[in-house]
Amino acid sequence: MVIIKTQCYSKNEIEKLKEEFEFYIKTVIDIQNKTCIAGMNMHYDGEKTLLDQGSSQMNLWGGGIDLETKKIDFNSFINIRPNQGNDSNEIQDSNIRNNFKTLMEFFFKEII
Repeated sequence: MVIIKTQCYSKNEIEKLKEEFEFYIKTVIDIQNKTCIAGMNMHYDGEKTLLDQGSSQMNLWGGGIDLETKKIDFNSFINIRPNQGNDSNEIQDSNIRNNFKTLMEFFFKEII
């Protein structure tokens, strides 16, 4: 199940997000609008949905959370953006990475 939020996910919603991958939830966050889409199979699908809703490509970053270790990761093919100085799957810019991490901690505060 895919859920888009501007508020934190409830424990019940997190249970639904686990349907795609039992111990991992993929996320795409619009760091400008503070919107998170989670639970999709491919980051690209979340990115497309947020773009269709008016998000700007430069503000969309992908990653996820390991539900066993509670570790946030910053890894997604949608993060490869040479024109923004990000030549890797990982979010390389420390400000964007910290912003993404802060938002992940907010959206998933029920489990972190």
